[in-house]
Amino acid sequence: MTSPEELGKKGEEIAVAYLIKEGYKIMARNWFSDHKEVDIIAKQGDEIVIVEVKTREGDYFEEPWEAVSTRKIKNIVQVTDAWLNEKEIDLETRFDVISIIFSDDVNYELTHFPGAFTSPVN
Repeated sequence: MTSPEELGKKGEEIAVAYLIKEGYKIMARNWFSDHKEVDIIAKQGDEIVIVEVKTREGDYFEEPWEAVSTRKIKNIVQVTDAWLNEKEIDLETRFDVISIIFSDDVNYELTHFPGAFTSPVN
């Protein structure tokens, strides 16, 4: 059995390869602000795409994307704001989730949810 950290890293590598194949430009990976993290920051056309990657092994009681809680969404939005401000970028931003479920060490199912959530209004 793979450790959660190894599994997450493996899932993120697969997600990055998928996004590049789909024409996204990777701007940053594992970007931190105030002890909070965004997995992948990409660009598609004139839009910044923030990608949360959720990876699981085998049969699991929930879909990986279901683990993106309201608190996690708020954290992702805060980190995204910090990144956009630091880079002085003023583009539309979309929040996606990529769900990866491994059936064994090499076989997996990847599902991409573009616009999976929006920034909460404070």
